Amino acid sequence: MSSVLGISIINLQALLGLLFFIAALLVARAVMNIYRGRWPGGPGMLFYLRMLLGFLLAGAVTLTFYSFLGKEILR
Repeated sequence: MSSVLGISIINLQALLGLLFFIAALLVARAVMNIYRGRWPGGPGMLFYLRMLLGFLLAGAVTLTFYSFLGKEILR
């Protein structure tokens, strides 16, 4: 099992998955604030942020799933 800075790759994947999920929550909040009119932005910005949200959630699920399986996909 490899390690980076003393952290195993599996734990690093789990941490990265958690960070992706937190980033997805922040993007979802930004989408709702723009949609409600609290923040400036138009349909193009909403489309971009929703696409980003999808990629962040997919990355979070993938990294977390493989971390639970014990498979290294970052190497």
